[in-house]
Amino acid sequence: MRQRLMALFCIIILMAPTASIKGDCGDVNNDAEINILDIVYLIYYKYKGGTEPNCGTVTDIDGNVYQTVTIGTQVWMKENLRVTHYRNGDPIPEVTDNTEWASLTTGACCEYNNEVHKAPTYGRLYNWYAIDDSRNIAPEGWHVATDEEWKQLEMHLGMSQADADGTGLRGTDEGGKLKETGTAHWIDPNTGATNESGFTALPGGYRNYLGDYAHMGFWSPIWTSSENISNEPWHRNLSHTSSQAIRSYTLAKENGLSVRCVKD
Repeated sequence: MRQRLMALFCIIILMAPTASIKGDCGDVNNDAEINILDIVYLIYYKYKGGTEPNCGTVTDIDGNVYQTVTIGTQVWMKENLRVTHYRNGDPIPEVTDNTEWASLTTGACCEYNNEVHKAPTYGRLYNWYAIDDSRNIAPEGWHVATDEEWKQLEMHLGMSQADADGTGLRGTDEGGKLKETGTAHWIDPNTGATNESGFTALPGGYRNYLGDYAHMGFWSPIWTSSENISNEPWHRNLSHTSSQAIRSYTLAKENGLSVRCVKD
């Protein structure tokens, strides 16, 4: 059955040579199954101007390939960003020196504890100035998730509007639904982790405004692209000891946090 469906995909593609699909996939509607619904989706895309298929990956300007996941109506990266160039090709400075890091008012990135081998797993850490740079750190067709998009994600997983609008620990088990299960990366007990959403959050820790690194294995602080009315950036955080999700603006823009992107 799968082979027949893939053959139909090929016929449709050959009949419409001006349209193209990135990647090699059969599950074009990203519902974890290959069936007639993918044929319908593909025909609508080819001939009716429908949404481009989500083939499960996105590639940044450095050539890094990220797995993606559809959660509700949103398509998220299921890995932390690790790019070292803005979308236009300009480098994002990689700053290892603590004094230099502490004095920055422009975009920069680093690997946790300056250990390059950690980047493929945990991604890189970025100060908020890199998030706010008009050259964009997200791949084409993607952007750093806003505070409102994080709320949408959390409410899809069961959080109430009132809790989503709150600060500190919120909700019940929504954080657990976002965390990778087990203790391969998270410190025990990794409370409530089910990864029901497929988001696969990892505890990448952070770099503070003085340049010091902390809490890898314990926390998963992630920048949003939004600021509050006092121009303080919002971020999300997940903890190894809680199934709830934290919303806060207590970290200064000089801190280095992980980044997740969502499709435009």
